[in-house]
Amino acid sequence: MKIRFLGTGAADWPIKKTAGFSEFRYYSSALVDNTLLIDPGPSVLDAALEFGVDLNQVRYVLNTHRHADHFDLHTLEYLKSGGAVFYDLKPGDCIHAGRYEIKALPANHGTCPDAVHFLINDGNRCMFYGLDGAWLMYETVLAIKSAHVHLAVFDATIGDISGDYRIFEHNNLQMVREMKESLKGYIDQFVISHMAMALHTDHNTLAKAMAKDGIKVAFDGLEVDI
Repeated sequence: MKIRFLGTGAADWPIKKTAGFSEFRYYSSALVDNTLLIDPGPSVLDAALEFGVDLNQVRYVLNTHRHADHFDLHTLEYLKSGGAVFYDLKPGDCIHAGRYEIKALPANHGTCPDAVHFLINDGNRCMFYGLDGAWLMYETVLAIKSAHVHLAVFDATIGDISGDYRIFEHNNLQMVREMKESLKGYIDQFVISHMAMALHTDHNTLAKAMAKDGIKVAFDGLEVDI
């Protein structure tokens, strides 16, 4: 299973890349094996063009929730016109799409009651994709513990801020560290994504800090094979 990050930014980044940025993050989206896209947001087409991704290969589309940085109707219609099928999943749904078993798990994201995380298994490898949420819900933890998760992608919107009200919608870095410790033995690799522009340092500083805890920081265009 190969995961490619088409975007790793939260909603405060601009949709379009413009001059003046020393580094830039598109809105968070990920592509699995070039065929399964998670979150058809408004910057997916630009990201695909920049990274040389052929979106005509996409056959399955998932959406974590309907916030505008994660869901764009124009992007979805473009993908559907190329033959992709959109699966509008709610918490508790479990489907098969091609060789993938996909479980939609409840996300702790109060402004979107039906927000979900995904457990995706191709029969050989399993990944967890959990952006836009705070502490994991109990049912979601049980699902992770019942699977052998080779790669988990966690929300890290808030950065190294503690006591901020936004942690009830998203994770800060200490929350990610705590969940990694709690899930030791159940997840092989931890990666963070969905970084807010205003709440994080530069990528290299963040990556160096998180490496101490065995956590990788995703960047736009990153490919991870599991």
